[in-house]
Amino acid sequence: MPSLESAKQKVAQLVITKGFGNDPSEIPNKLLFAFIELGEAGDSWKKAKPKEETIEELIDVIFYVLDAARLIDPTANLDEVFERKLAKNMVRPHRYGEAFRDRKG
Repeated sequence: MPSLESAKQKVAQLVITKGFGNDPSEIPNKLLFAFIELGEAGDSWKKAKPKEETIEELIDVIFYVLDAARLIDPTANLDEVFERKLAKNMVRPHRYGEAFRDRKG
């Protein structure tokens, strides 16, 4: 079964093979590009483009996020971090963080 760790390694290989930025000074660029790709996914969805195109833009976001995570901490096991974060979120109250919607005025 594919994992975040295996995907991170594949993205690292892509970065090295294609000569993309591969040191921590590139982290701000990776995060910026992830944001840009997310905007492209939103634009694709808004314009009712083929679903596959929107999904590809979202995968581009994942590529940049995985690569930024790799550069931030190459030893971090993203599968373990994901599971810890998921467990943390699962014990939070229903619709946490949306209290502002219930306020009047």
